[in-house]
Amino acid sequence: MLSHLHPLPKLVICLVWMVTAILVFDAHFQLIVILLAVTILIVLERKPPLLILGLMIPFALFGFGFLTTSVLFRADSDFALHVARQSPFASQAFSAGIVLFLRAIATGLVSAVFVLTTDPGLFIKALMADWKLSPRIGYSLFSALQLTPDLAAELRQIRIARAMKRGRPPSAFLHPAELMTLFIPLLAFAIRRAGRAAIAMEARGLGMGMRRTIVGAPRLARRDAVFGGAALSLLIASLALL
Repeated sequence: MLSHLHPLPKLVICLVWMVTAILVFDAHFQLIVILLAVTILIVLERKPPLLILGLMIPFALFGFGFLTTSVLFRADSDFALHVARQSPFASQAFSAGIVLFLRAIATGLVSAVFVLTTDPGLFIKALMADWKLSPRIGYSLFSALQLTPDLAAELRQIRIARAMKRGRPPSAFLHPAELMTLFIPLLAFAIRRAGRAAIAMEARGLGMGMRRTIVGAPRLARRDAVFGGAALSLLIASLALL
């Protein structure tokens, strides 16, 4: 559903939700944001629940750092005490830490909604077409998108070639010692690709300020306005419930 929307209005809406989650220091609002993000990803976008759980782990660890800092090394401020008095939790430090913990997860899941429902190529084309992103920067981003899977394939080929030379299959996991030996070949591969990308950019005249045609750039539609209005109305309703 969200995958068919224009990337730029979706980016603006996600940023509005993230900024609101940062500014509203309330655990109930953070829980609303988390539940909405999880519902969108699992119910509407059909993402695996294990994937969502895995995405929540780094943000939960980041928020857990806020929680332990608030509880163990707290320094009460007037704002924190005022918010804590209105919190259902008994301890002021623990209540503030819980809000920070939930806020880290909420903002992380909102960003995950945008990332998991947006095609990177279409996003770059939309930036170039509508927000006048420099063609040189756009082509560099396209090169980076192509380099990432190629780098993984090159890593796989090097490991297979070394395993054939040793006469045994490659291990399932990369050991730190093996990773250090792969650094130089992968760096050489990336440098070669960067050199070819630079030559291609010069051949296309990306440094010249001419008007360009962007093939396949997304266009605004009625569904984008409907999505924006519904998302903002839902945000206002969530704030009104508090």
